[in-house]
Amino acid sequence: MALLSILEFPDPRLRTRAQPVLDFDAELARLIADMFETMYAAPGIGLAATQVNVHRQVIVMDTSAEKNEPQVYINPQILEREGKEVSEEGCLSVPNTFEQVQRAARVVVRAQDERGRSFERELVGLSGVCLQHERDHLDGKLFVDYLSALKRGRIRRKLDKERRERTDGGVGPKPPARDAARAI
Repeated sequence: MALLSILEFPDPRLRTRAQPVLDFDAELARLIADMFETMYAAPGIGLAATQVNVHRQVIVMDTSAEKNEPQVYINPQILEREGKEVSEEGCLSVPNTFEQVQRAARVVVRAQDERGRSFERELVGLSGVCLQHERDHLDGKLFVDYLSALKRGRIRRKLDKERRERTDGGVGPKPPARDAARAI
């Protein structure tokens, strides 16, 4: 397994639409294992392949407190959305940034597992929010797209400044650790 580099906003590759997975082979299994390793190390609770510059419809998630319930969603389609819920979201591709976002309170998703077997699942709460957030990534959409242009601009400037400070040869401040409980 290997740690993968996570693209950061405003990298234009994050806007690429992911293509469906057609081959359920060893390469896909390796990608899934690497994505889980990357997600857990970040730390986060969800990761879409787009975020690691692989433009295939693959999502990995683990919203359990013990980090022992890995879930894989390949070629996910949201079949039903119900209700509204506002919650604070973060994103591994938009580090150290948390904002309120409105999503469906309940979703039903159809996807495939790592062997290509289809399944349907109802998700609510954090799992539902996480799936919707990651599904957006596969369409080239980020949670900051739900915010005003003013807030997006502020976030971009803040991240640009943090990136400059990190590349100052260690002169700038160290970026704060990512909050695993909220970084999707």
